[in-house]
Amino acid sequence: MKTPVRVTSNTQIYDRTARAAAPNSGDEHTGYLQRGSKEYQLGSLALFAAGLATFAILYCVQPLFPIYSQEMGLSPAHVSLALSVSTVLLAVSLPVAGFLSDRIGRKAVMAISLFLSSLCCLCTAFAPNFTALLIIRAIQGIVLAGLPAVAMTYLAEEMEEKSLGFAMGLYISGNTVGGLFGRIAVSTITDHYSWRWGICILALISLLASVYFWRSLPPSRHFKPKRMNPKAIIGLFAAQFRDAGLVCLFALGAILMGSFVTLYNYLSFRLIEPPFQLSQTLVGWTFLIYLVGTFSSSWMGTMSDRLGRGIVLWINVMLMLVGVLLTVSAHLTVVIVGVAVFTFGFFGSHSTASAWVGKRAAAGKAQASALYLLFYYVGSSIGGTVGGLFWVRFEWTGIVAMISVMLIISMAASFLLTHILPQRARLSA
Repeated sequence: MKTPVRVTSNTQIYDRTARAAAPNSGDEHTGYLQRGSKEYQLGSLALFAAGLATFAILYCVQPLFPIYSQEMGLSPAHVSLALSVSTVLLAVSLPVAGFLSDRIGRKAVMAISLFLSSLCCLCTAFAPNFTALLIIRAIQGIVLAGLPAVAMTYLAEEMEEKSLGFAMGLYISGNTVGGLFGRIAVSTITDHYSWRWGICILALISLLASVYFWRSLPPSRHFKPKRMNPKAIIGLFAAQFRDAGLVCLFALGAILMGSFVTLYNYLSFRLIEPPFQLSQTLVGWTFLIYLVGTFSSSWMGTMSDRLGRGIVLWINVMLMLVGVLLTVSAHLTVVIVGVAVFTFGFFGSHSTASAWVGKRAAAGKAQASALYLLFYYVGSSIGGTVGGLFWVRFEWTGIVAMISVMLIISMAASFLLTHILPQRARLSA
């Protein structure tokens, strides 16, 4: 799944003033990595591979929920915890990983995260029961946080400013490709062998990616260890809750991601049942719909500059609502179109809301972004699990009703941000 992350440490993304003052920024004298150089290529590809491995590991279990439910005799809500427990612990671990990287270094934290999460993935394949699987996935969520919490900071610190955009885009695309690869690869291998073989092979690929990352990523040249002031850090986080507009955006992130994960968590259950009866392989390939989000995120970013964030956010939430209502159809083509429209709207609304957080935060922008991600992943965990209760009782109609209510609340929050909250919200819109 395309899930874009922001920096969670108390380090700014990059220091524009310092770089502007450097007469040879990006050359051998300043040590910044320039596009076209060998080290730049190695660093960009290393982070692409790292992002791919991280998000493949995180989301590989999502298409396996029906299999877990059948093999272990568990309810859909119960098996959804295999993803929810990882995302919620990843969320709360992001700030910790960011602060840790301020002390011991960016590359070290990312490399440790990759190796440990790959080992956890391998252990998942040998879990004797679902309880053991949940414990491993919980540990995995904690150690996974090291890469998304630090990668963008490393890029901003080490890349020459004019070369930063391409490297950042490549890293984010690695996240998207990783989410797709993990779901599709595990689903396909499961159809021919078993889910344990699928996860085992994915873990070995992730270990190879970890080795490649460690050997290829250039060492940090501009990192300086920082002393942490817990009181000041807590103050910066607490200050974000004094702005009702930011709180509204945090809630939006939770609701939107909760509705998105709910749909994809239980789409697999619906597609393997009549009238569709798709194979596990075909269910995995339906996640290719994620690719529409790659276009949606960038295009809606441009549209928000022209029309304003409030109206663009409202339009995208409306698209999500239309999309989820289309999935009620008994025709597979209509369902796929509905999921595509829903996905397009989600990535557009998420990119708009996350950018709005950075614009609205008067101080502590990194902390505001970290809180948005925290709510975002917690919403994913809660929504994804609660949706199982609706599926058990009302099947797909219940899922659609739950998501529709969440989206109506999101539309109200969008209106509130644009028209009701203080003028600063309207100016930033």
